[in-house]
Amino acid sequence: MNSGQFTAEPSSTDTAGRAFDVIIAGCGPTGAMLAAELRLHDVRVLVLEKETEPASFVRIVALHMRSIELMAMRGLLDRLLEHGRRRPVGGLFAAIPAPAPKDLDSAYAWLLGIPQPVLVRLLEEHAVALGARVRHGGAVAGFEQDDDGVTVELADGERLRTRYLVGCDGARSTVRKLLGVGFPGEPSRNETLMGEMEVGVPPEEIAAGAARVRETGQRFWLRPFGAGVYSIVVPAAGVGDRAVAPTLDDFRQQLRAVAGTDFGVHSPRWLSRFGDATRLAEHYRVGRVLLAGDAAHIHPPTGGQGLNLGVQDAVNLGWKLAARIGGRVPDALLDTYQAERRPVAADVLDNTRAQMELQAAEPGPRAVRRLLTELIDIDEVNRRLTEKITAVGIRYDFGEGPDLLGRRMPDVDVAGGSLYGLLHRGRGLLLDRTGRLTTGGWSDRVDHLADPTVALDAPCVLLRPDGHVAWVGDDQRDLEGHLSRWFGEPAG
Repeated sequence: MNSGQFTAEPSSTDTAGRAFDVIIAGCGPTGAMLAAELRLHDVRVLVLEKETEPASFVRIVALHMRSIELMAMRGLLDRLLEHGRRRPVGGLFAAIPAPAPKDLDSAYAWLLGIPQPVLVRLLEEHAVALGARVRHGGAVAGFEQDDDGVTVELADGERLRTRYLVGCDGARSTVRKLLGVGFPGEPSRNETLMGEMEVGVPPEEIAAGAARVRETGQRFWLRPFGAGVYSIVVPAAGVGDRAVAPTLDDFRQQLRAVAGTDFGVHSPRWLSRFGDATRLAEHYRVGRVLLAGDAAHIHPPTGGQGLNLGVQDAVNLGWKLAARIGGRVPDALLDTYQAERRPVAADVLDNTRAQMELQAAEPGPRAVRRLLTELIDIDEVNRRLTEKITAVGIRYDFGEGPDLLGRRMPDVDVAGGSLYGLLHRGRGLLLDRTGRLTTGGWSDRVDHLADPTVALDAPCVLLRPDGHVAWVGDDQRDLEGHLSRWFGEPAG
């Protein structure tokens, strides 16, 4: 990619100096996914990515069940599967060995391991294909907001005008800092080394050494990555400067301290460190500036939830911000983004705190870990923890109603295909088993499927663009009240 150049032309004349609808700071998974979601609704989007080149290292990340569902909803899953590998969904909580729970309520009851740079590239290409503009080498240096929009100043002095600015620029978010939003929590108390390198001993020696360390419950693994290369995670000696990469000697020292051998590691591909800092932004929105992904929350990577949490933020925010820009919904709809997503992040912070405690080497945490290992043998406990980690157990508070209200809808079979195949355009959807209802003046934003055979424990449901159930019932007047709540006033 060329530094400072746009990777695609927009569908409208939003060239430099003219107003955008949304500027997104950061083109990681969260920023790229948000850009694509906005473009589904013809929002003029510019994504500013300060880096000029993709990351030089290849880190494998895991998409969890809920994120996989969202990719299926947008027609992206088949392409991701070409570059990833399915993995079992068991043993996610604190790396305690456990099989996948029985009969998980998802058509995608597995994890998808995929190199993070590949995932970012695919999501960026998806956004660009929809008409988003992505500018590499463009860093936000400042901004001012007023009643009509936000003026964004870049590091090179260029000034751009937008109606909204969204910070998806990571844990050290410039947007969050300039916005003055507090980021309370705990600093890192423990650090972990992570990298990919070659080893100099036979696989059976690696397997035996790793098994011995796993019995202690410490943060440790050696996983084959192909062609003699292993992904290695090992506790660090202390808390250092995260901006300074660890050395191969650091890995050797810590491997000997934890496993009794350094496994002959050599020829590293990349080396990094991460801490267990846990922080949550006090606000996700201040006026016309919003935060998403790591800019809004950070936590230890235990359970692999961070990237997934950011992608899910993007899908929750995208349709709401687009609807507000379209002028058909009240400003209060944007406030539901924080109301729904911030409690989810707080829960992730809590469960990662718990997981980190369970991976400590002291006798107390090890005793609790042994107890929890016994409890996870109970399928209901295993299921509850798995649904928590993979986010399929989330229920937003939409008020009183059936248990289905506020939950995400699984990908069920419908007339002519699958449910998620009907959500590719990011519109709402009325599933009508009675054949008596209509979307009326909302048909430009909400699709209608009359199908008496669809597997529902309800006569009819209204789905938001993110796949969560916004209404359950069979009364037309009641339906119209909820259509107005989520999709604004009817056309005409």
